[in-house]
Amino acid sequence: MAETIALIDYGAGNLRSVYNALMAAGADGVDMTFDPDAILFADRIVLPGVGAFGACAAGLAALDGMADALKTAVIERATPFLGICVGMQLLADAGEEHGRYAGLGWIGGTVRAFDPQPGLRIPHMGWNDVVPAFAHPVIAAGEAYYLHGYHFAEAVDVAATSDHGGTFTAAVARDNIVGVQYHPEKSQAYGLATLERFLAWRP
Repeated sequence: MAETIALIDYGAGNLRSVYNALMAAGADGVDMTFDPDAILFADRIVLPGVGAFGACAAGLAALDGMADALKTAVIERATPFLGICVGMQLLADAGEEHGRYAGLGWIGGTVRAFDPQPGLRIPHMGWNDVVPAFAHPVIAAGEAYYLHGYHFAEAVDVAATSDHGGTFTAAVARDNIVGVQYHPEKSQAYGLATLERFLAWRP
């Protein structure tokens, strides 16, 4: 039976690229939506995100009923969920980019800036390792494409790490929730394989 993938459109995502990547990975159908009802009835949910944490959090909060629909679908009904880049960071308790803003609070931790170091390029941009912290059906070792100046610090459910001036969280996972700091839609074969695993995942 065909599954519906809800790709949340809240004005803060690389939406078309993620849509194309999900379809290339074998999705039956991807619904780019800002309708909370579509979230409630979706078989899988993807939250993309590029830009500043606060702006993304505000964009999501501006969709009337979306926060409640996400909580019902993901937390109560255990619908498989994937957060990408800032979509993953929004799982945190808070973000500290240009102020302090509340996140969804699904996975403990705070999104903070990389510490400036001599010779360290910020934002972190380009290919880097994904080193799994434990065996997970969606996360695998490899190289992925990153573009971010902030990282998920002190995350309590780290599924993978990478290194940029020190170890940082590359992925988080708990129960039916998974989030990746890297961009699967820009990570070529590795990224498509990540999305294929997400589509096949039965948490």
